[in-house]
This record gives sequence, C-alpha cells and structure tokens, in this order.
Amino acid sequence: MDFEELQRTLPDLPKHLGMTFTSVEKTRLTAEIVVRPDLCNPLNTLHGGAIMTFADTMGAVGTWINLAEGQTTTTIESKTNFIAAAPEGIVVTATTVPLHLGRRTHVWETTLTRPDGRIIAKVTQTQMVI
Repeated sequence: MDFEELQRTLPDLPKHLGMTFTSVEKTRLTAEIVVRPDLCNPLNTLHGGAIMTFADTMGAVGTWINLAEGQTTTTIESKTNFIAAAPEGIVVTATTVPLHLGRRTHVWETTLTRPDGRIIAKVTQTQMVI
C-alpha cells in the first residue's frame, strides 16, 4: 500500500491530528504530527488524548496492513505511559512495532519521541482480529 492511499483511508480524527506516515512496513511504521495549539492542553503541550489517538491509529494501521482479505480489526486494550511533555511547535514522531502477530490478536508497542530523542510516551495496545 502506498502512502497516498494510506493517508486517504485514515478516519477523520487522525486526519485532524495531521498524521503523516513517513515509513510503512508490515513490522515497523513511523509517522509524524506537528504539535499545534488546537492539540494542546492548557499548559501548551500535546494533550494526552491526542497522544493516545496518535498511538491507537498507529497500532490499528499496523494490524490492518497485516490482515487477510475480509478481516478487520478493533482495539480491545491500550496502556499509555506518559513520560515527557511535547511542547507546542515541535514535531512528534511515532514508531510502532509488533510484539505479537497472532491469529486472533496483535499487540503493538508505539514509542512517541521529540526531535531531541526524548520519549514522550510508550503505548502498548492489543488489536482484535475480526
């Protein structure tokens, strides 16, 4: 699947985040967002909900590109560790890798980082294969 098709098929909420995929492989995905004022909390840092939406989309796409024809997916569990703030104006990079690619579930780990390499959050999620 090419980047243009992937970008077109994203739901509206990830599109609102401004997600841009930079690399998509079956076992490693990367994407970026710019921390804009409308994505920030009152402290002018990336809102936790935006972080979770970004990571959830990454894991869902990772599963989606690994599915057989006729299958779909949904998130059944997600755990987020918030580690550092992402101030307005920076680019946040998400890197997602599978921890498990099973017949009924996939488990993905997403690491969100700042340009200086500092980890913003680690998210582990389970996707059910339907």
